[in-house]
Amino acid sequence: MNVTTTANAPQERRAVTLVMACLGVFVGYLPVTAVAVSLPAIQRALDTSTSQLSWVQDAFVLPMAALILTAGVFGDVHGRKKVYQAGLAFSAMGALIALCAQSIQVVWVGQACAGLGAAALLPTTLAMISHAVPDHRERGKFIGIWATFLMASLATGSLMAGTVLEHFAWRWIYVGPAAVAVAALSVSVKLLTDSRAPGSRRLDWSGQFTAALAITALVYGIIEGGAGSFTDAKVLVALCVAAVSAIAFVLVERRSSSPMLDLTLFRSPAFTATTLIAMITFLGLIGFFFALSLYFGLVQNQSTLQGAFRLAVISGVPLVLGAPVGQLMHRVSPRLLIPGGLLVTAGALLSLTGIDADTSYLSLTWRLALLGLGLAFVVTPMTATAVSSVPFHQAGMAAAANNAFRQVGGALGPAVLGAILSTRAVHALPGHLTDAGLTRAAADRIASAADADGLGAVAGLDLGADQGRAMAALSESFLDGLHLCLVIAAVLTLLAAAVGAALLRAPGHAAPPGAHVPQAAGTPDTAAPDGAQRGGAAIEGTLTGQ
Repeated sequence: MNVTTTANAPQERRAVTLVMACLGVFVGYLPVTAVAVSLPAIQRALDTSTSQLSWVQDAFVLPMAALILTAGVFGDVHGRKKVYQAGLAFSAMGALIALCAQSIQVVWVGQACAGLGAAALLPTTLAMISHAVPDHRERGKFIGIWATFLMASLATGSLMAGTVLEHFAWRWIYVGPAAVAVAALSVSVKLLTDSRAPGSRRLDWSGQFTAALAITALVYGIIEGGAGSFTDAKVLVALCVAAVSAIAFVLVERRSSSPMLDLTLFRSPAFTATTLIAMITFLGLIGFFFALSLYFGLVQNQSTLQGAFRLAVISGVPLVLGAPVGQLMHRVSPRLLIPGGLLVTAGALLSLTGIDADTSYLSLTWRLALLGLGLAFVVTPMTATAVSSVPFHQAGMAAAANNAFRQVGGALGPAVLGAILSTRAVHALPGHLTDAGLTRAAADRIASAADADGLGAVAGLDLGADQGRAMAALSESFLDGLHLCLVIAAVLTLLAAAVGAALLRAPGHAAPPGAHVPQAAGTPDTAAPDGAQRGGAAIEGTLTGQ
């Protein structure tokens, strides 16, 4: 009896670790779509400007993108359980702050705390899986489950928020994230075991500071440039700071004995490919999601819940296919799965250029389902390949780097594509107003309002008998901008597919020449069977599908 219990203990600990990792990524991503579909309600309740509203999402993304690398290293050094629990605590605290907010500035603070929590949770949960499942073949299945929970979080967030907003005020959308975070934190105290990376890694404060400064300045510069002008002094200063900080980061990391991001990892084609694909893909896709949510409200006049159901189609397909795709990775090489999925995604984006104000739910659904199908064959293999393409002891670093580049792309997407959409729509608006039969004076008034305060300002104008024709012209102008954004997002996705086809062609190396490989006996991860030594075989198996 005791022998059986002892034998089952490692399996039970592994099962608990996997469940907690999935709960962690669920908590981390839950605010993304929940807040996105709630932005119009927040704007109405707090009487905010468009620029103030944009920072609700950006306040979450900025700390998430800037501190993911730091969190990954901190978990490797001080223990992943501590970082995991800190991430849950920040997520709960951020939700509670936003829940009690009476001003938009307090919502920003809550979102920033939630972003800190997500920054801690994303790399830590992947590193926990890598520690619990050292065999790369079996690990692919569990990373597929992890990716399924990620997509489930995106689907649940939008549907939860849509349902809440049908009956309650906007602030109650934060009750669900807070409750899940507190529950997961309570369970983890007793059940979750700790783990660290083997070796004598130290915190790289210089690297962490320069990386955070570079990412923050870049995202800030792009966001402010898109909202105003890229020739503004503050935008130019921010972009210069980003460039100088990025160069300083490279110099610091090359000289560090314990770098936050070992730059020699980029000698692995698989790691380089998945990192670039993550950034390029999410730049195009998150920017598209931003534009699509506006399409549902501004063009089709859908309620928050109706828009949430449509957005849930995109994440619903990967949710269903996440685990099967993880199994498929054993038979099909990621160099086929990832570019193939990206090609399907690009085709879906191009098919969406045919939508207009009268597009039916069914006609839209098959296009969104096709987009979700493409993503299903990208997210899981991309994440699994990134983690498997580095030495076992650097799993936390690889997960953090992949997530950091993904979030940088996700932060830039709405800013870049949002600016393109707005510029194209505002430029096309006068022509559509004239075609709709409005007088020159009325057209000039509407165009000036849209140019000064954004397209949403038109809906607040008192246009009398011209209201219907003006809104129809606004919808046509928006569609012009949306179609341009879809083409750009498709081009970016095709670029990511080309990167995958080129760089996933050859296996990488688990221990790149010159990589810093610390050794220390007795650290938790050293108990894994030949983890670091089997890294090369793991990558070759992952890339060849054998």
